[in-house]
Amino acid sequence: MAPQIREQTSEQKQEYAAALAEELRLTIGRLIRRTRAQADDLPRARAESLTRLEAVGPQTIAQLAAHRNVRHQAMSHSLGELERRGLVVREPDPADARAVLIRLTREGREALERDRQARRDVLAAAILERLDDDERALLGRLPALLKKLV
Repeated sequence: MAPQIREQTSEQKQEYAAALAEELRLTIGRLIRRTRAQADDLPRARAESLTRLEAVGPQTIAQLAAHRNVRHQAMSHSLGELERRGLVVREPDPADARAVLIRLTREGREALERDRQARRDVLAAAILERLDDDERALLGRLPALLKKLV
């Protein structure tokens, strides 16, 4: 893009940063989508619900639907499928006898971990097959840089 960054004006640096941000957004998005398509067993929407339960603990259907910005009915249908697969269970809410909480099961945690491991395996294989030693070394510096952005 711009090899002599230190010699650029403020405006040029801003333009370079914007172009780089767009290229990163597109490339990282493609990498994530391709990796998930090759590796994931769980559909994305269902995996997001399981990940939410893993992160915050048991939730009501209404809470999960609000978090994902979907209708209660759609979330209930999705959770029904997860429940049939043994990945979540419904339990009474100890704080409200009328409410039901959805809890992630051990099988649900294992399903999430299988998908994560499969994604790691797909990426590791691509790194080994498509990059040379110098490129792998350069890529090894990327996580530290990206962490500075978040």
